[in-house]
Amino acid sequence: MAPQEPAAHDDRSHPEKLDATRLSRIVLIVAMLNFAYFFVEFTVARSAGSVSLLADSVDFLEDTAVNLLIFVALGWPLARRAAIGKVMTLVILGPASLAAWQAIQEFSDPSAPAVAPIVLASIGAIAVNGTSAWLLVSVRHHGGSLSRAAFLSARNDVLINTSIIVMALVTLRTDSGWPDLILGCVIIALALHAAYEVWNVSEEERLAAKALAGEEID
Repeated sequence: MAPQEPAAHDDRSHPEKLDATRLSRIVLIVAMLNFAYFFVEFTVARSAGSVSLLADSVDFLEDTAVNLLIFVALGWPLARRAAIGKVMTLVILGPASLAAWQAIQEFSDPSAPAVAPIVLASIGAIAVNGTSAWLLVSVRHHGGSLSRAAFLSARNDVLINTSIIVMALVTLRTDSGWPDLILGCVIIALALHAAYEVWNVSEEERLAAKALAGEEID
């Protein structure tokens, strides 16, 4: 019986290392994409007077921060990754707080935003977020709460961008600022749900780390 060639096992014998290297490369690319598009959408949102687009532009900064945190934290132990997962929960809540503040200011007299720039900016955002989700989908189960946070953000952002386009078309027909304001509230709800999921996964990692250390699980 012929002996097995050890060279065939060089890469496959360390799947964790390969996964971490691949995830590190992917999240860095996603972080750069999101950081670059933040400036585009933020500028358009301010000129168009859109609350929902402004909230979504800040969300690009959230995705940048999340992916950069993953990039620097991949080599950390499970317990520290769980702690970073909780930090990410707070990062996700940041854009939601800004959207809420803008919504409160608009509730008394919401004004209709400019439609054309919103649609164009949202199409570009779909391209960026869709690419990010496509890159992250294959590694979302590696890195625990870290990669899950990045994938959830990218996935939810595609839904948000599509909703913003629908909102803009409704605004064009009604000439009302309420669709934009209502969508801002939806963005807040999605951010809260994503934060909840990331928190739960980070809690699972914290308990797993305590179990591996032989500590009593609370």
